[in-house]
Amino acid sequence: MLKAIVTGYSSGIGKAICEKLEQSGYQVIKLISRLDDLSSLEKEVQTILKNNEINLLVNCAGVGIFQPHEEISLTKIKELIDVNLTAPIVLTNLCLRSLKSTQGHIINITSVEATKHSKFSALYTATKSGLRDFGLTLFEELRKSGVRVTSINPDITDTNFFDNLQFKPSTKDDTYLLPETIATAVIQVVQTNGVITDLTVRPQKFEIKKG
Repeated sequence: MLKAIVTGYSSGIGKAICEKLEQSGYQVIKLISRLDDLSSLEKEVQTILKNNEINLLVNCAGVGIFQPHEEISLTKIKELIDVNLTAPIVLTNLCLRSLKSTQGHIINITSVEATKHSKFSALYTATKSGLRDFGLTLFEELRKSGVRVTSINPDITDTNFFDNLQFKPSTKDDTYLLPETIATAVIQVVQTNGVITDLTVRPQKFEIKKG
């Protein structure tokens, strides 16, 4: 059975990805360590790898904040960097030998913000564009090994990501994505004969509303 590690599996896009993968025959291994606790994360992954070869790593967990940079606390800055950027880089490092042995696949769920520059998004964009560039560069390193690397950059998606933000998706048709749409993209990417290195998924229209 193919085995996948997916972060951010408890809700939103991550949950939808897990469901689609399980429907496609994957066993999804769910980490219990906090992503900002690197010592515990390393020990847990090492334990998993003693008994499992990993075919797919999906770095999906993410947090966001959109406000003037001088108003963001140092604690929040550290949280975004730890969860959005450091944890995926560390997990990739820990799983890479296993992924090489299976000629597996790494998928990083970044954000449309990784491809553009929006007001009050400097910190979030820095973490997500960093993750996107990490994946695009890592692909060049891993091409000969057979490991595939993909960055998926979703636009505004109807999830609980916006619960603590000042804005959220509009309810109008064609102005937001569903988590299942991104999950379907993951399956398509995995099943593609070749490598989709970078994929941006956007709704046809743009509109948001105040949270």
